[in-house]
Amino acid sequence: MAKAVQKIILSPSRDIPFDKLVLSESHVRRIKAGVYVVELAEEIARRGLLQSPSVRPVLDDDGAETGKFEIPAGVRRLQTLSLLVKQKRLNKTTPIPRIVRDAGFDILAEDDSLAKNMQHIALHPLDRFRTLVTLREKGQDDEEIAVAFFVTSQIVKQWMKLASVAPALLEIYSEQGMTLEQLMAFTVNPDHDRQVQVWDAINSSWNKEPFQIRRMLTETSVRASDRRAVFVGVDAYEAAGGRMLNYLFQGDDGGWFEDPALLDRLVTEKLQAKAERIAVEIWKWIEVSPDLPYGYSSALR
Repeated sequence: MAKAVQKIILSPSRDIPFDKLVLSESHVRRIKAGVYVVELAEEIARRGLLQSPSVRPVLDDDGAETGKFEIPAGVRRLQTLSLLVKQKRLNKTTPIPRIVRDAGFDILAEDDSLAKNMQHIALHPLDRFRTLVTLREKGQDDEEIAVAFFVTSQIVKQWMKLASVAPALLEIYSEQGMTLEQLMAFTVNPDHDRQVQVWDAINSSWNKEPFQIRRMLTETSVRASDRRAVFVGVDAYEAAGGRMLNYLFQGDDGGWFEDPALLDRLVTEKLQAKAERIAVEIWKWIEVSPDLPYGYSSALR
């Protein structure tokens, strides 16, 4: 004989005035949330309450309901709502949507509290990065996104960079095939084909350190600290159509000039312009070169 399938009955939801809610003695989270509560208060003020934690009716000594409801799971939200009430941004009689457990429910309040806190899974970083890209595509700028996520604009730029890495490498990262630090290293060069080439080259190598990835992705570029780069300057180089490579996750000493041929041409042109101005003054001939040849002064002894 087939065994009957036990039906699941979900607890109903109700709007309960805030001043009827009390903190349960059964909650497992004892450490105060601190700054998190302040941030969550701003989040609720901006978006409203997105989650409806469960409550249980408070019973008197005779087992009758008192009209109060205790919260075993959702302590931080109660603390946050209390802060909003204290700031007079929320009326203390405002109805709060809650899932109400039956007074005779056979699962302990401590069980509910522990399950709620243990089952919470943090958002995967890649999901966060991709969500930011979606927000930008829908018209939000970096400042608006930074306000929404309580981060700086610089962090938003970093997350956007991570989301722009080659899709094949993002997939590897999502499957824990590379670390976040390695993924960060690939952001130094936006060329997806080159990124994949570098990963293929180091994947079977013993050296997969982030600095090695950055070195390989910038090996054909010129450091901004190079004397040619300093002589020409970033502004002139970019005005001529040159592109910079930058690493947003730590100091990069100004980045890298990606087009060495363009940089060398600009160096020669600037030297030639200086030579022409000097030639007008006194010199019969001037020869320009970014480097002095070996032994150039031997005939002057």
